[in-house]
Amino acid sequence: MSTSHALHLAAADVQFYRDHGYFVYPHPLFPAEKFQRLQAFFAGLLADLPAGKRPEAMDVPHFAHPELFEWLLADEVLDFVEAFIGPDIVLWSSHFISKPPGDGKRVPWHEDSAYWNERLSEHEVLTVWLAIDDSTRENGCMRVVADSHRHGFSDYVEVDRNTHVFGREIVAEQVDQSRVVDLELCAGQCHIHHAKMIHGSNPNTSAKRRCGYTMRYMPATTKMRPTQSHAVYLARGRDRAGNQYGDPAVRFAGDIR
Repeated sequence: MSTSHALHLAAADVQFYRDHGYFVYPHPLFPAEKFQRLQAFFAGLLADLPAGKRPEAMDVPHFAHPELFEWLLADEVLDFVEAFIGPDIVLWSSHFISKPPGDGKRVPWHEDSAYWNERLSEHEVLTVWLAIDDSTRENGCMRVVADSHRHGFSDYVEVDRNTHVFGREIVAEQVDQSRVVDLELCAGQCHIHHAKMIHGSNPNTSAKRRCGYTMRYMPATTKMRPTQSHAVYLARGRDRAGNQYGDPAVRFAGDIR
């Protein structure tokens, strides 16, 4: 673990994540200048978004833009992640989810593991949700169902893709509304959640954009099913599962076997 910056974590914070499936980190994850450069990089991506493509759908941008590894593989985030999943860390994925003001789509209740079901040997993926903008109830912050990471895979029904980021949602009777927690953040702060955590967010009908950058990591004991369409990267430590890894110095072009 690096010691180049302050990490404000206690054993109780790690235990909270294990017990409840999420944790809010109310401190800047990156130094101010480094975070501001990430904000500026995102602004450039958003400005270059092709006509007709929704800003909620900026998935795996690091494949096309290796510059993002400056943040994805940074000591600041890897030291943070190591406290929760150990020293051997694999970068699984990343995603900018930007809800424009006024018509930002709703994210239906879901578990990330439902979309990755057969691709991974285990579903111990930890998502760092970094607030590019302030994320509030008014502009559609992320919401979780506390403790739901212990319950495995839920049942889904179809929802309208015109108003939802995804086309499926967990059936209503399997979402315990009494356990819902709104995870509000200031820009630069983050929260984390487990791959099996039920979570979602309301639409953004406010006048303020809401963007988060999800940076997803898993322990290097997790085996990924070989595919040509997705690369993973050994972020820190040693490979423990016999995976093959992408090269963060080059753009991913679908050549991982």
